[in-house]
Amino acid sequence: MSGEPEATTEPAWSRSTYSAGDGGECVEVASSGHAVLVRDSKDVTRPHLTVSPAHWAQFVRYAAG
Repeated sequence: MSGEPEATTEPAWSRSTYSAGDGGECVEVASSGHAVLVRDSKDVTRPHLTVSPAHWAQFVRYAAG
């Protein structure tokens, strides 16, 4: 332990290319390596959802179908 605070890095959030970017209904997604983070793009100060990569893949398959 060096006594220095650990560096925290903000996840790289992505928004769908289908989003108009004008503040409509949209979510942002980020990967933290062991989890997928999902948040409301209209209010990024609210907590995000955390799901496993396997569950996220299952959701994407369902939503695409």
